[in-house]
Amino acid sequence: MDATVVRTGTEGKTWGGGNQPLGASYGKIMMWFFILSDALTFTGFLSAYGFSRFKFADSWPIADEVFNHFPFLHGVDAPMYYVAFMTFILIFSSVTMVLAVDAGHQLKQGKVATYMFLTLIGGIIFLGSQAWEWTNFIQGEYGAVKTKGDKILQFVNSEGERVGLADIAIVQGSERTTHEASKGLWFEGESSIPNYTLEDVKAGFKADESLQIRMLDNNADGGKTILSRAESIKWLDNQAVGVVEGANLTENEYGPPLFADFFFFITGFHGFHVLSGVIINTIIFFNVVLGTYKRRGNYEMVEKVGLYWHFVDLVWVFVFTFFYLV
Repeated sequence: MDATVVRTGTEGKTWGGGNQPLGASYGKIMMWFFILSDALTFTGFLSAYGFSRFKFADSWPIADEVFNHFPFLHGVDAPMYYVAFMTFILIFSSVTMVLAVDAGHQLKQGKVATYMFLTLIGGIIFLGSQAWEWTNFIQGEYGAVKTKGDKILQFVNSEGERVGLADIAIVQGSERTTHEASKGLWFEGESSIPNYTLEDVKAGFKADESLQIRMLDNNADGGKTILSRAESIKWLDNQAVGVVEGANLTENEYGPPLFADFFFFITGFHGFHVLSGVIINTIIFFNVVLGTYKRRGNYEMVEKVGLYWHFVDLVWVFVFTFFYLV
């Protein structure tokens, strides 16, 4: 049976898209290709995070306890409030970008510049907020103790509330220097000296009868396991090997090292995209102000950077959902 080819156009050609398929210019098509490839990259990162979290499901940190800070409200428990604020700012900047693109279609230079400027402000606020969040994550709030098996032991009071090392430790007065890799056990070094030694923590813990140790392993009710007073002292005496304050790429007070690794890598990679978007939008903003696109008779460049900015915002929605909320 012969195949029938339906031809379009007066010249009998099967392709009628010309040099602008789907009515999109070369620049827009290339931007869509970039967005597609970058989407696959973020998909790989989030999938790896999901598999790792599933593997350590019984000891994965509780996001509400880790990200519970808010600027100028030290000591106030505000779980996820600031992350939600960051998300709102980024989504709002996406709205102003939509308005900038729409104004460009109407060839209204002043409105394009105004909405582009608001988009830049939103991006800068988000980057500053992320830097502040990183600082708190790295410095930590409570501190913890690590064991020989790399487990993290956290401290709670009789009501199950977290207690920081600063409220526990009794300084023994011994002066120490930064541990050098060539002189220590397992040849492990350290970049800075912890505020408290393990002996300081032990002394303070034994002096306060209301303190107990909370392990990150989940109990039958789905919560974290809290040891009895006797078991807590036993773990502290026989298993504890050091103090952990904050987080880095090798250890953190919140739980498995992979948690901090993924936090730095995924949020950092997204932050790099936001920074790139801010730089590009700044260039486009000044071109708008100088009338470059008005003289061209179109604001297609604003639309192309708008596609990139919307992609960055959409990726953050997925990061916020799977890393912070789930």
